Amino acid sequence: MFEGVEAFHRPATVREALLLLQRGKGSARTVAGCTDVLVDDDHSVRFLIDITQAGLKYIRRRGAVWSIGAATTMADLEESAEIRALVGGLLSRAAATCGSVQIRNMATVGGNIAHGSPAADLATPLLVLDATAVVAKATPKGTSRRKMPLAEYIAVARSRELAQSLLVEVTFPKPPRGAHCGWSFQKFGRTAVDISVVNVAAGLQLDSHRRVKWVRIALGAVAPGPIRMPATEALMVGRTFDQGLLSEACESVMRDVSPIGDVRATAEYRRELSRVLAGRALEECAVHAGCAL
Repeated sequence: MFEGVEAFHRPATVREALLLLQRGKGSARTVAGCTDVLVDDDHSVRFLIDITQAGLKYIRRRGAVWSIGAATTMADLEESAEIRALVGGLLSRAAATCGSVQIRNMATVGGNIAHGSPAADLATPLLVLDATAVVAKATPKGTSRRKMPLAEYIAVARSRELAQSLLVEVTFPKPPRGAHCGWSFQKFGRTAVDISVVNVAAGLQLDSHRRVKWVRIALGAVAPGPIRMPATEALMVGRTFDQGLLSEACESVMRDVSPIGDVRATAEYRRELSRVLAGRALEECAVHAGCAL
């Protein structure tokens, strides 16, 4: 794709990057790790804007809100002591499955989300963390920022609506804590470094009588975008977590997904895999909650 590239820019600020995007009039593309740009092989790109020096590489907590900059790499998440200690290491575990070591040293949080792939490794754990995408756009007086629910952002990430906008960070509130709480990330790919055939993230909390206080379940690569499972979550809340409820929940997940068939798997295989991985994720959550079946 680089034969048609006329210029490479490395802005020092988000505003500078946004102004360069505007000047590109649809022919500019922001890059960081470049792992998705190379795969896309988009020959319409004339200008590359490298945002790795624009101050978007960070992991921080402000009060009850966590923020992860768009230029933060998968390796950064994998190695961060704070992220490894958060919700059973959910995000660091997901990041560790994102390709080879070389890819994880380059691939960024922003790229993984902004690419809009339904199989994005970080999308499902971020969905169960109730994450928000923060998107910046240049204005005559400076830069404006708006927040979008992550699922909503992913659905329009590559649309004309956001063509001159930039994902600058992902935020999520302080996750639920307490006794009998557990989290899980499950991924199945053709190889250890391949993208997901299906991936599942889940979290739950049980009370002292093994009743489900709350549960969150998200699946990737089984719909046009990564999705939460609200019907399954509602089915489980208030009920005793046992083998019968687990089976009901897995069947509910399988009914609600709408996968496609492609070179990696048939739709039927993905549907069955959704049931299996959802079961494994919920069982692992229960184990961490101290209530193994």
